[in-house]
Parts: sequence; C-alpha cells; structure tokens
Amino acid sequence: MATLRLTGITKSFGAIHALAGVDLEVQRGEAVGLMGDNGAGKSTLMKIIAGNFRPTAGKIEIDDEPVDFYKPIDARNKGVEIVYQDLALCDNLTAAANVFLGREIKRRLGPLKVLDYPAMYAKAAELFGELKSETRPRDLVKQMSGGQRQAVAIARTRLSDPKLVLMDEPTAAISVRQVKEVLGLINRLKETHHAVVLVSHRMPDVFEVCDRVIVMRRGHKVADKHIDETSPEEVTGLITGAIATA
Repeated sequence: MATLRLTGITKSFGAIHALAGVDLEVQRGEAVGLMGDNGAGKSTLMKIIAGNFRPTAGKIEIDDEPVDFYKPIDARNKGVEIVYQDLALCDNLTAAANVFLGREIKRRLGPLKVLDYPAMYAKAAELFGELKSETRPRDLVKQMSGGQRQAVAIARTRLSDPKLVLMDEPTAAISVRQVKEVLGLINRLKETHHAVVLVSHRMPDVFEVCDRVIVMRRGHKVADKHIDETSPEEVTGLITGAIATA
C-alpha cells in the first residue's frame, strides 16, 4: 500500500501546461528525490500534493484512499505536511512556540484558558530528541543555525504525526555541517516510517538519503529509478535533456 499515489496529474494555467500526466508513488519509510531544472514542474506538483493547487486532471490517493484537496488544511488532515524552502518560521519566537504556532496547548485557569508553556516545552523537547537534534525548546529561532531551524520546521510537521513529509530545498544556502544535520533529520523520518518527498538541486544529498529519484522536465516525468540503478551523470543528462528518458 503506497502512502502517496498520483495518477495522471495534469495542471494547466490557461494556455500554460505546467504538468502533463504525472504518475508518482511513495511508500512508507521511503524517501524519494524529485529533481529537475527550473520550470520543470516540481514546485507545482508539490503544491498540488500539499493542497495549495487543485489538479486540472488526475487522481491523488493517500493509503489507497482517493482524496480531493481544496486547501492546505485538507492535506494536513489526511497526514500531509510540507516544509517550505523559507521554513516559514517566526524569528522572534522560541523553538517551542514555532512548533506549536496555531496549535498551542492550553489549560484552564478558572474561567480562562491560558497557554500551557510547560507542556509545549516538554513536547517540543521530546520531538527534538526523536530527531536527535541539539535544538532546545526555549531558544529563540533568530539565534539558531540553518540546521537547527530545519529541525524546528520538521518538528512542527511531526506534531501531527504525518504520513508524508514534503521538503522543498531543505539544504539550500546552509553550511556543509548543517547539511549533514538536515540529511540526518531526513534519515530519522525514514526510520520512524514516514514517507518523504525531497525536492533538491543538490545531487549528493539526493544520492545520500533517497531510495529513488524522479526526474521531471517541462512538466513531464522522464525517469523514476532506484538510486542504485542510476548515477549523477545519468540524472544530469535527464535534467538537461541530453538523455530523453530512462
């Protein structure tokens, strides 16, 4: 049973055809790399899975159940979480406050409901521990490294225990050491049986943590190969068009 199955996904914006009949499957505990040049359709596909766009045609299934996402909350309710490239974090808040943003834990104090900070700190510490991250719940995000920020964003997705985590360029513009931290976080997600779709331009990252690589070009899927059955050279050729399909 596939955690995610896309069948014939097509998306048009007027006369512009962003996606043309894309099929894709992701299994539980599997990381799939999604690669392609700018304009290949990667971001559009991710936004469809995350509920930002509705496909013009095609079918989406989660755990073999057909779903129809009208907005992002519909996707979240079905177990789909996304970590955007800009992370969408509030720099002036603590790690724990960012993890629980919009989903704060509250307790009753007489006739009032107040934020339960101890409970949120404890749960955030538990999530960071599961991710084997050194991030601390009370630290301000603005004082964190790129790797720690990614840990906060991923911990936020783990709050709802999703089935599928979408990651958009998580290792862009961070240091080599921080890249290792983020790749370690992706491996933690796989170990805890989450399905992951990783959009990246960084070939070494995809080949290090992904089980399969899917290549898109001009809205079409041109390859879907196990990572052991391809090479960076072949993937580069598929991205540029030097190799038509594989």
